[in-house]
Amino acid sequence: MAATDTESDNLIDDEEIKKPLQIDVKIDTTSTCERHVVVTISESEVVRYRQDAFDEVAPKAELPGFRAGKAPRKLVESRFKEQVSEQVKSSLVMDSLQQVTEGDHFSAISEPDFDFDAIDLPSEGDFKYEFRIEVRPDFDTPQWEGLALTRPACTLTDKHVDAHLSRTLTRFMTGEAVDGPAELGDQVTLNASFSIDGKEISSFEEESTPVRKKLSLGDAIIEDFDKLIVGKREGDSFTTTVTLSDSAAKEELREKEVDAKFDIHEVKRIQIDEISPAMLDNLGFDDTEELRSFVKSELERQFEYHQQQALRKQIVDELTKGADWELPESLIKRQTNRELQRMMLELQRSGFNQEQINSYMNASRMNARESTIRALREHFVLEKIAEDLDVEPTPDDYDQEIALIAEQNDSSPRRIRARLEKSGQMDAIRNQIIERHVINRITEAGKITDEEDTSFLKAEPESSDIDFAIAGDYQDIPEAKHDNEPAQMPGAPKLPEKEKE
Repeated sequence: MAATDTESDNLIDDEEIKKPLQIDVKIDTTSTCERHVVVTISESEVVRYRQDAFDEVAPKAELPGFRAGKAPRKLVESRFKEQVSEQVKSSLVMDSLQQVTEGDHFSAISEPDFDFDAIDLPSEGDFKYEFRIEVRPDFDTPQWEGLALTRPACTLTDKHVDAHLSRTLTRFMTGEAVDGPAELGDQVTLNASFSIDGKEISSFEEESTPVRKKLSLGDAIIEDFDKLIVGKREGDSFTTTVTLSDSAAKEELREKEVDAKFDIHEVKRIQIDEISPAMLDNLGFDDTEELRSFVKSELERQFEYHQQQALRKQIVDELTKGADWELPESLIKRQTNRELQRMMLELQRSGFNQEQINSYMNASRMNARESTIRALREHFVLEKIAEDLDVEPTPDDYDQEIALIAEQNDSSPRRIRARLEKSGQMDAIRNQIIERHVINRITEAGKITDEEDTSFLKAEPESSDIDFAIAGDYQDIPEAKHDNEPAQMPGAPKLPEKEKE
């Protein structure tokens, strides 16, 4: 259908409004991953934006003594001067920022950092503002083809399945309450409080964990935990001191000594003599073969993760040899929690149970800053290779990733997707998929030597883990700093609302 004259005029007007700004951009490199940017917008562009803004306001402006849209232009400009200036400033800043960040000046990895309210739009002359922004390092793509790689290999036997089967059953069974002292291997439910100089800084209630030699938290390890609790009964309490790690979320609490008080809420013991039909029914399996098939499948996914991680480590160790870029502290802090979230999603899709995930996560939290720096450097390199190879996730990639996470969480893919979208973790899923594709491409182009490796089949761990950090968790730094709409000035006439499209 051909456009009418009116529609054609509207298209022309839209093109004029969207015409690129004539701006001057000066960029100073303050560090490898930071730029200081000064943007200058010519006076003629300021006049154009101001004129366009009043062109939209005038036909709808309501002023005392005049019908809507009939007030003299000079009066409209006088009465709405302050509000239009704010609107023009906002439009100029947002449009110029888009041009700068979407141009070929740099690859931004954060929002521009500036104080919008402190920016002044002059009544005449050029409009100038400046900001700081974090960017991806500028480097040449490393040579990634033909790497010599050792790939772990493992043939899972019935013996491996049997060993994992008992741990799987223990995970699914609730156990029987113990009316006596706790023993090594029992499942205990604890309440705990943590304090410094008598002032409580955190606590948890009814967290369950096996009794083992050590107890690992997100930012501390309690040595000889078994000696503290073995022999105690439900209702008993015990105390100890623990030193927080140097990667604790709150800097002021790092390496501080904390008093810990534990109350034993419940003691349970799991004993497996045989796999009865009733037990299989409770677990949701028809027979032992179906149970063993489930256990073997879980082991295979865990080995695939082990294999991928081993190859990835060799690859990124080689490709990041010169990647010693200094990273902004703000970027490290912002990414720490996201990197932990990404790791958890990767472990979930790889078939690890919650106890195993807690163990991995607590170990990572203990060394969170260094792990984040390493992960960022690796991501920059792999992302650059992905761009060169034009690697981008497909809808099927997302569906498969979410289905694996849903299976491990005993939930529906729809519910998992909604949770990930709501929590803003779909970017983490995207990065996982891209990095995995790149690692696979590099592996395919490498010189592979297979080597038998069963190290992923770990013996019973010495440490139990509780998903809790005494000093609190790392939190994302909020990203949205600037609204697109200027704030209404108190007591000023209200700008006419734009017509909805």
